[in-house]
Amino acid sequence: MSRYALISHYLENFLSNEVRKTGIQKVVLGLSGGLDSAVVAVLAQRVFGNDLLCVKMPSHYSSQSSLDDADALCEKFDIRCEAVSIEALLRACETSDMSPLRIGNFSARLRMATLFDISAREGALVLGTSNKSELMLGYGTLYGDLASAINPIGDLYKTEVFELARYLEVNDSIISKPPSADLWAGQSDESEIGYAYADLDRVLKGYVELRHTKEELINAGEDPQLVNMVVERIYKNQFKRKMPIIAKLTSRTINHDFNYPRDITL
Repeated sequence: MSRYALISHYLENFLSNEVRKTGIQKVVLGLSGGLDSAVVAVLAQRVFGNDLLCVKMPSHYSSQSSLDDADALCEKFDIRCEAVSIEALLRACETSDMSPLRIGNFSARLRMATLFDISAREGALVLGTSNKSELMLGYGTLYGDLASAINPIGDLYKTEVFELARYLEVNDSIISKPPSADLWAGQSDESEIGYAYADLDRVLKGYVELRHTKEELINAGEDPQLVNMVVERIYKNQFKRKMPIIAKLTSRTINHDFNYPRDITL
């Protein structure tokens, strides 16, 4: 069995166990037409079938090609999907002084608010679609695309998600296009970060998985500017990877020393 066959099998079992132990049988996720949500959608469809609902949430900044890619994925894998536009919500709050970054972050939070409302309607859990590269670099919106109940791909780097997508036979149109959160016209992940995911992941794996120091990575031939940027972003964005910090006043403080397993039973 190939590495990505094993990963797929493990993640399918992970989704089944973590969702169904809550007593909930359904899941929802936001489908952008991009790689990460496509991979999670295919994995979830294998596990939940018609108990999966994918939600497209376009705005006036969304590209039609991304919406078409989402539709093509749903048709190929027989995935149940609906569209809920956030355009009216965004236009109602958008002001002339908002930067593309503010618009992008606000759009991500509107989408997640919409998705959690749909999850309440469906009696479903929200699946996350952030990969490890994004999580380590802080490349995501707090309480936006970073919010979810369960994330099956958060320990896979972006380059690994590409390989998993190929194994799962995700549509070539999704695999071959430049990664983008589609938050504003022409937005591209790699151009915004400044480096290709292949380079980012190589440094991330060296620093995070292999525990190399910055000096060791640079001495091995890595670009010092890239190494320093990656390490700085890892530490600067640690707050995005944690629950809100609670000031400790008692002997049993939530997230300090009041930590029970999520699957505890009474």
